[in-house]
Amino acid sequence: MDQQNPQPTGTENAGTENLVCSRCGTVAEGAPPTWTCSVENGSRHYFCDSCARDNIRAIEGRLDSSWW
Repeated sequence: MDQQNPQPTGTENAGTENLVCSRCGTVAEGAPPTWTCSVENGSRHYFCDSCARDNIRAIEGRLDSSWW
């Protein structure tokens, strides 16, 4: 593994938008490191701390959010 990963320059997220929790509608500025991202049917869904904690078993079991 001689190849090195490029170092972030800090400009990749310059145009980031606010994220909205797919479950409860909570809005966050940028991408909070504690939120959960799930890819379902090719689209990304973001879940806030509270919703992720409430449904952690379903998330870890890879159930679609429509099931929980």
